[in-house]
Amino acid sequence: MNESTPKKPILLLALGGNALIRKGQEGTIEQQFENLQVPIRQIAKISQDYRIIITHGNGPQVGNLLLQQECCDALPKMPLEILVSQTEGQIGYMIESTLDGELMALGIDHKMLVSLITYVVVDKNDPAFKNPTKPIGPNFSAKEASRHDYPTMETPKGYRRVVASPRPITIIEKREIKKLIDMDFIVICCGGGGIPVVRNGRAFSGVDAVIDKDLASARLAEEIGVDIFVMATDVEGAMLNFGTKNEKVLRTVTVEEMTCYRKEGHFSKGAMLPKVDAALQFVQHGGRRAVITSVTNIEAAVAGQAGTEFILKRGDNHD
Repeated sequence: MNESTPKKPILLLALGGNALIRKGQEGTIEQQFENLQVPIRQIAKISQDYRIIITHGNGPQVGNLLLQQECCDALPKMPLEILVSQTEGQIGYMIESTLDGELMALGIDHKMLVSLITYVVVDKNDPAFKNPTKPIGPNFSAKEASRHDYPTMETPKGYRRVVASPRPITIIEKREIKKLIDMDFIVICCGGGGIPVVRNGRAFSGVDAVIDKDLASARLAEEIGVDIFVMATDVEGAMLNFGTKNEKVLRTVTVEEMTCYRKEGHFSKGAMLPKVDAALQFVQHGGRRAVITSVTNIEAAVAGQAGTEFILKRGDNHD
């Protein structure tokens, strides 16, 4: 990019797990590649006007690896941070190869792509480590659960392993990511919230935990100065009275309004609440726009025509 050319705004897009595996699907590789075409085709078009960072979930993929480990005692079991890094590589490859194809279909042959294994620092004293509540992996019967030496919790489908979900403090590779997007790379990073690590003197060590992908994305967005932060999921946006006859999709909301809705308990802890918290965090710390939208409406959301848009206060100009 010529130094005299104004830099394009930075867009961070966080893809939810449904971007790869939809409800009711087995999750075959063929299905995942087909599903990816919906968001990736839109990203390819948007990339002509924005510098792009893509983050993504990895819950079903890590769950499959855990299930494989449970079914095979012949091989040593890998710790959770290793499984997260494996899925960062796996999904990064899938996104990158799909995006490369969509860019070529549009006649865009100058874009550079890179997938980056990403460390995310957490606090070893985070209260989440004393009270693990994030369910991962396969479902067990009560008898099967009692045989394991890790904590489990009862869910509607059986017992599942639970791990800590500490808050992200900083993204280790933030400087490298910033340099890459300044060079107009499309960067795929922070897969599954990133590999959770704690500081050990000047070094880092992995921990058995998972980081919320949207909160990690919001932290990265703050640290490198993202302009627009979009979270793509399987619903139109944040809703009041979700799942009832009075369900209402929110369009444009201020931080103050959304904080009130949050206190009223409109957003479920395991689904929409982390997205709402990530959007609030981003806008409160200087971000221009945060949007929660569906995977099918990414282009429209970036254009301000779909999804739930978070702004600091009414009258803000985001043109």
